Amino acid sequence: MKSFFRRLRYNRLASTFTILATLSVGILIGSVVAHGVHGQEAKSTSKIDTSDAVPLKIPAPKDLSTDFTRIAKEVGPAVVNISTVQLPKNPTHSFNSGPFGQQGPDNGEDNGPNNFQDFFRHFFGTPQFGGQDDTSQERESLGSGFIVDPRGYILTNYHVIEKADKIWVRLSTDPDNGFMQGRPATVVGYDKATDIAVLKIKTDKPLPTVEMGNSDGAQVGDWVIAIGSPYTLSQTVTAGIISAKNRTNPGIAGQYQHFIQTDAAINPGNSGGPLVNMAGQVIGMNTAIYTESGSFAGIGFAMPSNTIVDVYNDLIGPEHKVVRGSIGITFQENLPSAVAHVYGFTNGVLVSSVQPGFAADKAGIKAGDIIVSVDGKPIKDGNDLVNNISARKPGSTIQLGYIRNGQHQTATVTIGDRSKMLEALNNGQGGGNGPSEGGGTENAQAKLGISVSDLPQGAPAGMHGVLIQHVKPGSFADEIGLSEGWVIVAINRHIVNNVNDFRAVVAGLKSGDDVAFQLVDPQDPTGGSRYVGGTLP
Repeated sequence: MKSFFRRLRYNRLASTFTILATLSVGILIGSVVAHGVHGQEAKSTSKIDTSDAVPLKIPAPKDLSTDFTRIAKEVGPAVVNISTVQLPKNPTHSFNSGPFGQQGPDNGEDNGPNNFQDFFRHFFGTPQFGGQDDTSQERESLGSGFIVDPRGYILTNYHVIEKADKIWVRLSTDPDNGFMQGRPATVVGYDKATDIAVLKIKTDKPLPTVEMGNSDGAQVGDWVIAIGSPYTLSQTVTAGIISAKNRTNPGIAGQYQHFIQTDAAINPGNSGGPLVNMAGQVIGMNTAIYTESGSFAGIGFAMPSNTIVDVYNDLIGPEHKVVRGSIGITFQENLPSAVAHVYGFTNGVLVSSVQPGFAADKAGIKAGDIIVSVDGKPIKDGNDLVNNISARKPGSTIQLGYIRNGQHQTATVTIGDRSKMLEALNNGQGGGNGPSEGGGTENAQAKLGISVSDLPQGAPAGMHGVLIQHVKPGSFADEIGLSEGWVIVAINRHIVNNVNDFRAVVAGLKSGDDVAFQLVDPQDPTGGSRYVGGTLP
């Protein structure tokens, strides 16, 4: 038995040594073979005969020109690079927000200040690309522009040169060596409402210019190219199509922003550059992008050329400013459908307030009226009203069609100067009258999700209604946008003077009813009414 185990142990050891020996030989052979291969590769560079190899040749260039190539060559020389410097200043900030967000005053046809930054990203080309406005340090910005007059007149965006202390323009023929800033430019005029500015540079010879086109002829699906200086890269050309027309700003209430939407790549620094059609004509000015990252995301916006031409012609005039018409009302864009249903209209503009002493007031227009036509032409919405009225000269007259208490009426209105009416609105003052006593609203809390009280002591003169004290999270009131601190002056066109009136109206509401609230901000009683609404669950 012992001899059996001894033989077994011997055989196992012998097998182990045999396997190890075999592996060692394999490794050794692999090393020798690999060494042989490397040796062969090393020798190949000096031993192989390449006398039969034919040298490569650079062929004569082929003309592969396309419409894009032709347009870039034609338009490119008239596209300029604009750089600015803003010297350090004491920081000043001004904000105007309320329970419903940005709610700037309205002169009748402009439903708020031009505050693109709330929704769109302007693209200055600063290192921060739209970061915080720090005026304690010198700031540099970059944009684009295009020459429209051989004597040196240039169009660009106002936001490119806004607050600039020094402005330089570099032509396509100027050295691009990183040292030359360009030619000094002066501001001829600007229009904040459309974000358009006109610059002038001195020149001793005629400069190349672009050809302006008619933006009304542009169609969705048309090819377009954008030329500019994204991220300081001058004379950059990108191509795309027109994605949409008449795009308005959905984030704020600016009324002059009927953009051409395009998917041609535009980025910080493109701002102010031209959007060109396949005829080589400028049909827009690249103005803004829709993005969450600060860079191009497939949606860019250009101000239509027809607007640009009108503004340019005013800015080069003797007064160097744009004069727009106004009738002196305020209105609210994007009304909830429930509000329109309660007030009985599908197309038109619901007047929020009328500026005392100005055009609409003199013609007898009142808050709550619904403007439906101008000179017999139907008014679809606030944009239609803005376009129609603002294009008219102060002193001219119109026939304004409106609905009051379900009755169609007309009034002759003399157009006023928008800038003067806006100034009057900004300087408007509210009064104050006697206070009311507070009261409970348990039914409203259960049905609507709000509690209200009578107006407190010190309420503005002439103001009536109930003050919203509390809004229950997740309630009907919360979902439609009612906020604490606002005053309800009417519900479904029923005037609310106090809590008793409020209770009476609420008691008649039932599930499935459309409910429209007319509201006033007690801190801005002359700012006009706001309307919110929805269908009661």
